[in-house]
Amino acid sequence: MSGTIVRTGTIADAVASGEMPGRVWLYSNYHCNLACGYCLTESSPHSPRRLLTADLMASVARDAQALGFTDLGVTGGEPFLLPWLTDTVLEMADFLPVVVNTNGTLFGGDRLGRVARLGGARVALQISLDSHLADVNDEARGPDNFAKVVDVVPRLLGEGIEVRIATTTAGPLDDPSLEPLRALVASLGVTAEHHVIRPIVRRGRADELGIGLLAAARDIPSELTITADGAFWGSFAPTVVNDVLDIDLLVSRTVLPLEIPALALLGLLRDQPAGGDSPLGIRCA
Repeated sequence: MSGTIVRTGTIADAVASGEMPGRVWLYSNYHCNLACGYCLTESSPHSPRRLLTADLMASVARDAQALGFTDLGVTGGEPFLLPWLTDTVLEMADFLPVVVNTNGTLFGGDRLGRVARLGGARVALQISLDSHLADVNDEARGPDNFAKVVDVVPRLLGEGIEVRIATTTAGPLDDPSLEPLRALVASLGVTAEHHVIRPIVRRGRADELGIGLLAAARDIPSELTITADGAFWGSFAPTVVNDVLDIDLLVSRTVLPLEIPALALLGLLRDQPAGGDSPLGIRCA
């Protein structure tokens, strides 16, 4: 992607005015203990890791605060496969609030004790749960996923950690069939405002299967997203199909200083035709 060279104004002004989203996403890694059927990044235990280092993640957080961004997000892969992630997220939260996307299945045993250190910090864990029926949920996400998530959410809340739930669905976002899931999420102690329901996007593994919504750049939230391969238009952009990274929404191969990809993204945003928000409801958090 290429766009207008931004020479006037600042990132802080663009964020404050709503011209540019305030959150910066970081793909900490691409490998995962699961292999979900609609995964954007084809993540699995055997995926290339594409790791960000702890130092780079902290540097992005520092730059993001200085530039005027408001929030940070960490996603993968499964971020908590990285043994140093809790320490790094706490360091990032010294700069800006952080939400971490996780499948929630790795918090057994002493791992819960380690992640409990996030209690009281400016950190939220967003855990995936796609159905109130264990068999339906686990068909897409893997064996025993439902049971592990339902067990761990109240325990994380008990440690003082903010928990959000993310539901990815093939049907309409207002489908009445989602009501039992909404009720389950509420019973676990997660409020409605912290329950994100979003569509499957036809990128990554979903594209291979021919499922999900076809989405153009304007449909994908333009939240600056940092990966080991560069900076992208949004968290739904750096996808993988048949082991090949999609670069159609690559903004910059340079990620630091963060001002370089941030200005490149702002230039692209200013080149977009005027129009309303996308009605597709695509969001990462």
